[in-house]
Amino acid sequence: MSSNRFLLLLLFAVTGIFAQQKLTVETLYDGSFRPQGMAELQALKKTNQYTVLNYDEGTGSIQIDLYDFASLKKTATLFDTKSYSRLPMVQSYSFDASENLILMACNKESIYRHSFTADYYVYDIAKKQLQKVGDKAIQEPTFSPDGKKVAFVQDNNLYVYDLATKATTAITTDGKKNEIINGITDWVYEEEFAFVRAFDWSTDSKNIAFIRFDESKVPEFSMSIFGTSLYPTIEKIKYPKAGESNSVVSLHLYNVSSKSSKNVDLSQYKDFLR
Repeated sequence: MSSNRFLLLLLFAVTGIFAQQKLTVETLYDGSFRPQGMAELQALKKTNQYTVLNYDEGTGSIQIDLYDFASLKKTATLFDTKSYSRLPMVQSYSFDASENLILMACNKESIYRHSFTADYYVYDIAKKQLQKVGDKAIQEPTFSPDGKKVAFVQDNNLYVYDLATKATTAITTDGKKNEIINGITDWVYEEEFAFVRAFDWSTDSKNIAFIRFDESKVPEFSMSIFGTSLYPTIEKIKYPKAGESNSVVSLHLYNVSSKSSKNVDLSQYKDFLR
């Protein structure tokens, strides 16, 4: 069968299906013709199972449900928001290396193409305990390999949160909008290289390597932001046009035990973009 004939038959079939339904303005917007989707799926590494973020219309709650790959049947619910009435809607989640802890994102607010802030919570599956990471919205929280800590960025500074003591330690303090960025990329790196998180844990959870962006000499670009108010606001971002200065980038290493940082000398390393 030719491809054109197949497409024609498919069109007739789809037309026949929708011809049986009454098309109204309401059905165009109420989701009647919206394809069924899946919010979030995570394949587990330690078992032959996967998890899905599901919405229960009956209770209005969000669940992280566990399924078996072999049978495709649900075997358990790992987390349910109906037990935590004050928790905002969960929009995404990830596991630590042991797959005993779940990091959940709520209230996401976009920044640029890939970056965003969100309220994050860690849920201990075995203990059934929930705790918030950070006192407000943060960026790129990442479990340490041993699952004992979470590193994250807030207001251009890098922090470590201890899950046992619930203490937050500042790794950097010089972060400032449109000047210094620690642990996440500037706009250029995010846009051109499609990544945001610019820090990572060592495999033994003892150190954190992070990149620092000094964009203080990068020219500013002003944009009018039209929101809900009568007049627009002006947003200024660091935007280097052709021939202008880019951020000055440096690499640093933080020791979690001593709480000290040191610069990594890259003066002899030439195989990277500046």
